[in-house]
Amino acid sequence: MKIFKLLAICTITLLGFVFSLVSGSVDISTAQVFTDLFGVGNSALNQTQQQILENIRLPRTIVAVFVGINLSLSGAILQAVMKNPLADPHIIGISSGAGLFGIFVMMIFDDAGTFVTPAAFIGALLAAFIIYLLAWKDGIRPIRIILAGVAVSAFLGAGISALLIFYSDRVHGALLWMVGGLSARSWQHVGLLLPYSIVGSLLALLAANHLNILQLGDEVAKGLGLRVNLVRSLLTAIAALLAASAVCVVGLLGFVGLIVPHAARLILGSDYRILLPGSALLGAAVLSFSDTFARTVFAPTELPVGILMAVLGAPFFLYLLRKEL
Repeated sequence: MKIFKLLAICTITLLGFVFSLVSGSVDISTAQVFTDLFGVGNSALNQTQQQILENIRLPRTIVAVFVGINLSLSGAILQAVMKNPLADPHIIGISSGAGLFGIFVMMIFDDAGTFVTPAAFIGALLAAFIIYLLAWKDGIRPIRIILAGVAVSAFLGAGISALLIFYSDRVHGALLWMVGGLSARSWQHVGLLLPYSIVGSLLALLAANHLNILQLGDEVAKGLGLRVNLVRSLLTAIAALLAASAVCVVGLLGFVGLIVPHAARLILGSDYRILLPGSALLGAAVLSFSDTFARTVFAPTELPVGILMAVLGAPFFLYLLRKEL
């Protein structure tokens, strides 16, 4: 039954991908999309339509898919590692750590290029380590993770704001970056995101059994031969890599890592061997549909997708907070 549900989610993801490609101010039909991408059918595109599809909509949609995958997997891993259903890279400050280090590198180097994501990864790891350290007191409790995360996120957010003010001439589109958006994402961004997404996703899927064991509790996990602290550290590093690569491309996009794993858990259950691929597919679908909605509903004005995710995610976060406490 879970396999059929997973296939249904996969179908929704494909629909979200196609829906993103055909939606916009210039009409492009589904048949034209399949003809251009796969050579199926005879519905040819004119030159303008071809440029819009291949150089604007397609790379933007691919970025949305991979960012959705990365943030969803990162959130699912953090919720298991930190034993906290409210954990999310944005809420607990990991995204802010990635953002601070990423922006700092952009300030130092005129052509930061490939240095941004590694720097953001280091920032995300340091943020995760500080949060974990602040929250540790005879073990980890969910409420301490959230309080430590909010404090660290506020501190790092202040650092980001200061950098953007002092070096405003060197960072373009700073406001869009702060709220998270996919506007003007190109093949260059796809190339930047792709290797980290592939490596991080594969590592996350390979760690599914370890995540299942962690759900049994530390004592049981140790009894089964799992080196709990080492595994938890490595899994946090994987989550940080996934979050950092997404932040570098779309900015501080929040709540994807919170909403999607919970939705996938309700549909597929708590077995991480199924939950992780389900979260990845659902994250790709959610961000594809959300970005399409954000850029088309208020056309010609484009709403950053981060605003839409905040509108959806904040009430969901409050619901979970009341439920857990």
